[in-house]
Amino acid sequence: MSYRYAVLGSGRQGIAAAYDLARFGDAESVTLCDADPESARRGAQRVNALLNTKQACAVAVDVTDGHGLLKVLQGQHATVSAVPFHYNLGITEVAIEAGSSLVDMGGNTEVVRRQLALDDRAQAKGVSLVPDCGMAPGLNINMGVRAMEHVEEPQELHIWDGGLPLDPKPPYNYVQLFHINGLTNEYAGHAHFIRNGHVTEVPCLTETELIEFEPLGTLEAVVTAGGLSTAPWTFEGKLRRLENRTLRYFGHWEHFKTFQELGLFSEEPIAVNGQNVVPRELYHALLEDKIKAENIQDICLIRVQCLGITANKMASCTLDLIETADLETGFTAMEKLTGWHASLIAILAAQGKLPRGAVPVDAALKGDLFDAEIAKRGWDLQKAMTP
Repeated sequence: MSYRYAVLGSGRQGIAAAYDLARFGDAESVTLCDADPESARRGAQRVNALLNTKQACAVAVDVTDGHGLLKVLQGQHATVSAVPFHYNLGITEVAIEAGSSLVDMGGNTEVVRRQLALDDRAQAKGVSLVPDCGMAPGLNINMGVRAMEHVEEPQELHIWDGGLPLDPKPPYNYVQLFHINGLTNEYAGHAHFIRNGHVTEVPCLTETELIEFEPLGTLEAVVTAGGLSTAPWTFEGKLRRLENRTLRYFGHWEHFKTFQELGLFSEEPIAVNGQNVVPRELYHALLEDKIKAENIQDICLIRVQCLGITANKMASCTLDLIETADLETGFTAMEKLTGWHASLIAILAAQGKLPRGAVPVDAALKGDLFDAEIAKRGWDLQKAMTP
């Protein structure tokens, strides 16, 4: 059987998702949608050229136009949303009405919880909703669940992840790999972890750790928001501890803690010389040019470690994944881990391999299915177990 897919947003992650859908999704068609028709056309053209196919096509649509979006999504077996998170709740409602399963790249846990509350409506329409896919949250959580499956009585799960330039440039030692508002969203506010068996709020940019991760050596990891999606609520009372930190080169966090302390992450307008200014918008306007790059050579790292008991002895399972930019296709490591993870979940939804209704990402990929999908995309997962 062949399947029809739509991808909303023809930016970096959207094109990567469209490529993976066309490559592995038994696709009859992949419709790349964007408010900018030329951007969508270029994205579809790139996918077709890379795969020597005609599966990808372009459509101009504004995701805030419910009627127009409904027309595009009707008849699609699955849709991937690669647009900023604040559009996703409206897109979810349209996808349900259209009868199209939906996967998105999330970015805000409270929006995701509202999407998951639409479970009854999704089940009634026979579609699957899986928000918060991508590298992190998404693949990092699926790796964590897989590590838990290798320990008889899991008690703690620790996750570290990050996307970094291979050639860091001071002062920030970072390059923009996805939408800048998503980056700030990770750095602002607080994270939700499990501590002593209960969901606990932990302030962002705190609790610095030093992590050895070859081939990069020692990295700094701190608490950031959203990296666990709704997993803390899924595993509350089942795990004693669950936490996630983001990896960066030395020096990065010092700068961004200063930006945080200055209030530059705030979305509340302030008066400046008689004008209302939103600090976050000013901050983005100043920062984005400093961390942009045309030709990105990046590396993405994920490490998960589950601690617990097996055969009445202390046991652990550690999984490491390292991905680099692909010179042949031009996809960055972040595009592959983010776009491809979202697309593989969309493929499983289209093929009926996921439950119908709202499915948290921690339940969407596990066991032998996880192993098969990872291997299919050439991701080299390193496993270490004790005893």
